[in-house]
Amino acid sequence: MRPPEISEYQSFYAKYISLVEGDDLTEILDQQLTDSLATLCRISEAKSLHRYEPGKWSIKELLGHLIDSERIFTYRALRFARNDHTPLSGFDQDPYVIAGSFDDRPWSELVAEFEHLRRSTMLFFRGLKPEAAGRFGVANNAPITVRALGYVIAGHELHHLRILREKYL
Repeated sequence: MRPPEISEYQSFYAKYISLVEGDDLTEILDQQLTDSLATLCRISEAKSLHRYEPGKWSIKELLGHLIDSERIFTYRALRFARNDHTPLSGFDQDPYVIAGSFDDRPWSELVAEFEHLRRSTMLFFRGLKPEAAGRFGVANNAPITVRALGYVIAGHELHHLRILREKYL
């Protein structure tokens, strides 16, 4: 699946999509999973509660945010790929993190959940026909294609893993 054209998404998402290198989305997602698991599996339960400054998310909360966001972006892609034209609302990440109670969950379970979710995401995108990947829908009051949502997922992970490596580790 090739990268989206700039006309396929709102400029807000460019900060994520521009981080993604390559032109095969499922290969990119697969390689990201390998790279991310190598980093995540080195983090201890105690370290997973670390915050790089007061008021910032813990490492567990950061991973929980990645999980929630990937689920939401993939759900949007599913709806649009299946020709559902119902506009979808946005979401506020901070209440999601609070309600997720990620700090109360074992780190190993969060890592496993991330891995299983990513494998599911890859299979979903791998199974799309080109015409489905190019379909538009409206999410958060803005048009976006299924393909662009896949690249948002990849770029969003790159963005947060970079923060994890630079500020937490």
